[in-house]
Amino acid sequence: MQNETDIDKELAKQLQDPTKRRSTFARIVTLYGEKLYWHIRKMVLNHDDADDLLQNTFLKAWSNLDYFRGEAKISTWLFKIAINECITFLNKQRNSNNISIDDTDAYLLEKLKSDAYFCGDDIQRKLQEAVLRLPEKQRLVFNMKYFDDMTYEEISEIVGTTTGALKASYHHAVKKIEDYLTKDV
Repeated sequence: MQNETDIDKELAKQLQDPTKRRSTFARIVTLYGEKLYWHIRKMVLNHDDADDLLQNTFLKAWSNLDYFRGEAKISTWLFKIAINECITFLNKQRNSNNISIDDTDAYLLEKLKSDAYFCGDDIQRKLQEAVLRLPEKQRLVFNMKYFDDMTYEEISEIVGTTTGALKASYHHAVKKIEDYLTKDV
C-alpha cells in the first residue's frame, strides 16, 4: 500500500508526461475533490459557492499545470489555489455587499443560518458560529488543523507562515472558541 507522499510523487511524475496528463489530473480530482470541497465549504459556507470555487480551483490548477514542478505536494498546491480562490471570492462578496472586513463574521453567520444545505444540529451550528467569529487567519488555521487534520508543517507550506506562529494562532483560536461555547453554560 502506497503512502500519500509516494502517491503524490507518482502523480507529479505522471503530470509531466503529456500522454498521461489528462488521466492523471482526473485521478487528482477524484483523490482531492471531496477534501478540497469541505475545506472551501468551511470558508464560504454555502454549498453552491463551494461547488463553484472547487471547480475554479481545479480549472486554475489545470491551466497552470506547466508551472507545477513537484517541489510542493500536489495537495499543498491545490490548497493554496483553493484558499486564494476563497479569499478572492469573500473579498468580492464583501465589496459587492458593502461590508467592512470587521463585519464579515456577521455576514457569514447570516449565510450559515440561511443555508438550506446545513444539516448539523444546534451544537454543530454553535461551533460554526464560534469559528466564524475568529479573525480570518485564525479561522483558516483552525479549520486546517482541527477539521482537515493537517500538520503545522503542511499548513506552513500552504499559508507561508512559521509553525510557531501557526501554533500560537491555533491556540488563540481554540481559546476563543472555548470561551464562546461556554459563555452561556
